[in-house]
Amino acid sequence: QVQLVESGGGLVQPGGSLRLSCAASGSIFSINNMGWYRQAPGKQRELVAAITRGGSTNYADSVKGRFTISRDNSKNTVYLQMNNLKPEDTAVYYCNADLVNLVRFRTNYWGQGTQVTVSS
Repeated sequence: QVQLVESGGGLVQPGGSLRLSCAASGSIFSINNMGWYRQAPGKQRELVAAITRGGSTNYADSVKGRFTISRDNSKNTVYLQMNNLKPEDTAVYYCNADLVNLVRFRTNYWGQGTQVTVSS
């Protein structure tokens, strides 16, 4: 059994910062890509940022220069540092991990989502 536990969401004023964390635990053999997605009301879920096991990153154009994704492989944890937050960043943020479990089955796992609200 694999679980992704997210933390760090909350309410912040425009221009503020938040740091999201997502820790993977359970029957994990290895973790390949990890990423953050978000879904705002009435919109499709979109990729915010992704990072490979080796540290290569990919960002949505809307967050480039403001968000930074990183990971600590020793802790099976991915982070999303969000700076200069804007109201349009308001969404539920979901952690995703592409991993191989202990029976060598590769699949995607999702966190439960954490609400980020940017409002004055």
